[in-house]
Amino acid sequence: MSCLINTKVQPFKANAFHNGKFVEVTEKDWSNGKNWSVVIFMPAAFTFNCPTEIEDAAKHYEEFTKANTEVYIVTTDTHFSHKVWHETSAAVGQAKFPLVGDPTHQLTNAFGVHIPEEGLALRGTFVIDPSGTIKTLEIHSNEIARDVTETVRKLKAAQYTAAHPGEVCPAKWKDGEKTLKPSLELVGKI
Repeated sequence: MSCLINTKVQPFKANAFHNGKFVEVTEKDWSNGKNWSVVIFMPAAFTFNCPTEIEDAAKHYEEFTKANTEVYIVTTDTHFSHKVWHETSAAVGQAKFPLVGDPTHQLTNAFGVHIPEEGLALRGTFVIDPSGTIKTLEIHSNEIARDVTETVRKLKAAQYTAAHPGEVCPAKWKDGEKTLKPSLELVGKI
């Protein structure tokens, strides 16, 4: 698998359940020139860890919206399943962001998170800039749920470096902390 960092999101079309309606989501939503996107792949609806992650994302949703970012949850289920999931799970019912269905596995394959033997997705998290370029990615095994706090930190670091070319965010950098300006003088001094 080739690395997706700094590549563009490929064209796609998918259906989602969002705020009580079925909506279409395309690559244009993730490359509109205005908003950042956080795309969170999960194995399937009605599973064990997935609702806890959706609830975590929902608790951070205001922080995402203040950062001009939309969150998209993607599973290999249909948008119809997502509607019922949203209506029957107290945790999932907190989601104010689109729950995207990928029953054809177009997205899971394009993002390298598809598990062919199971027809499910690995837990993948992608931060995408307004031009549709993938800036961060994290993929891990399905028994390990994410901490959305780290996703927010990575998003803000990607936004900071996009707005401040020539600067880098050091380890554990948080919004408002000091960054570094790479130079010959810094080599071997940190």
